[in-house]
Amino acid sequence: MTGTIPVVTLSNGVQMPILGYGVFQIPAEDAEQAVLDALDTGYRLIDTAASYQNEAAVGRAIRASGIPRSELFVTTKLFIQSNGEKTTRQAFETSLARLGLDYLDLYLIHQPFGDYYGEWRVMEELHAQGLARAIGVANFYPDRLADLILHNRVVPTVNQIETHPFFQRQADQDFMTERGVQIESWGPFAEGRNNLFTDPVLTGIASAHGKSVAQVVLRWLTQRGVIVIPKSVRKDRMTQNVDIFDFELTPDQMAAIATMDTVTSLFFDHRDPEAAIRLGSRIID
Repeated sequence: MTGTIPVVTLSNGVQMPILGYGVFQIPAEDAEQAVLDALDTGYRLIDTAASYQNEAAVGRAIRASGIPRSELFVTTKLFIQSNGEKTTRQAFETSLARLGLDYLDLYLIHQPFGDYYGEWRVMEELHAQGLARAIGVANFYPDRLADLILHNRVVPTVNQIETHPFFQRQADQDFMTERGVQIESWGPFAEGRNNLFTDPVLTGIASAHGKSVAQVVLRWLTQRGVIVIPKSVRKDRMTQNVDIFDFELTPDQMAAIATMDTVTSLFFDHRDPEAAIRLGSRIID
């Protein structure tokens, strides 16, 4: 356990909380207080990325919290680099400096575009040197994940992908489990799309347990063994989101949620050429 939050053991033996706090779309000027509130609430997994442009604020919150580094699990991500192998170590060192840390618990390739094979070779070195306790990827579909595994020495420990009631990724999870890759969800609430918070299936289950729809969604994910990193800047909702381990969904309730799957992204498909062009053309400082 990490506090009251259960952990999962990654394929390399590193333990990672199954529930954490994500800072996507939180402006840098708000991120420090938000992370401080999350840490005070009990979260120990903090997930950021170079492209979120709030790593420095996350680092300030970590230092201000006074929580021992060994009790925290910090993830950041490498954005698409123009020259892959040549720039990956520099990008890693920049992220580490912004966070004010000596090592990362998890370093992810953020997008399945660009020279991610060159990037992965550098990340394998970072892992071997103890600078990244675990390395993984994000937004990889099974075909690219299988290819990366086949042609490299270190299997990604984590694949962080869009996962929510309308895009459940069960087949992808099964594929990853077979190969020792832990699934992690981003966008667990689908940003409220498809009227998630008023969906009759979810509201009915929430009413039966005296919980909120958000709590039901997070419990559904964690019962599936999915790591999840919900975001909120409101401390009351942070508290609610972490309070999900005192109830359990029944098999019938899990089956009811399974019927909600549309098997389609609600954001964008990484297999779409336009998505590859848009993301690959983005430059971050």
